[in-house]
Amino acid sequence: MQHTVFIAGATGYMGVRLSAALINKGDIVRALTRPASAGRLPAGCRIVQGDALDSRSWAEMVRPADTFVHLVGTPHPAPWKGREFIAVDLASLKESVAAALDARVGHFIYVSVAHPAPVMKAYIGVRTECERIIRESGLRATILRPWYVLGPGHWWPVALKPCYWLAERMPASRESALRLGLVTREQMVNALVEAVEQPPSGALRIVEAPEIRRATSSVAAETRGAVPGSVRDASAGPATGRESAPREAAAQAGRRSA
Repeated sequence: MQHTVFIAGATGYMGVRLSAALINKGDIVRALTRPASAGRLPAGCRIVQGDALDSRSWAEMVRPADTFVHLVGTPHPAPWKGREFIAVDLASLKESVAAALDARVGHFIYVSVAHPAPVMKAYIGVRTECERIIRESGLRATILRPWYVLGPGHWWPVALKPCYWLAERMPASRESALRLGLVTREQMVNALVEAVEQPPSGALRIVEAPEIRRATSSVAAETRGAVPGSVRDASAGPATGRESAPREAAAQAGRRSA
């Protein structure tokens, strides 16, 4: 079945690979981007230019998407970025949910974060608030909860793998170690493709790290190492590895919330 997928955060860490994987599978991808970032997208994307923090600039372009994927977030989340989490992560999610409801999208996909956890309280607080908004919106939704996504520029937690190995074998820490386990960018893209292909039968599906690691998608694997191609505008108008909002937008949002 062919899907029409609207992606907010399409030019970032996971969005580019996800866009390529969906296009290779035969889906239609409508990618929200600023004009300066359009060149990062793979060939075949239908570009929607706009600001993720202001859906008035792009909401009418969501239709006729059946799936909305929200990947926008503060670049390189850190404990001292609490104001940015509110100004970017929370604000953009509210705009995306409103636009998805207006367009009568059938399936909303959100990348949250594993919780509870002993660190990053402000980040987790905002992400759990985003989950609450999605649940209460009435949208049928899939929420993925990775803790840290390994990939280019995000490899340092590999040094913790021996600690994870030990923790997973101790009854008192096994559940937390698995839930807060590391996943790769390829596994995240696989899981996102599976989420698009298999909407939940009920109102909400939660996908934790162990399930993300088990995700497989031959189409997503084909995009490994792919370099985004040239694109043509077809529109009418954490170091965690989360998708990054443009740095300029984050800075502007921070000024707005000051």
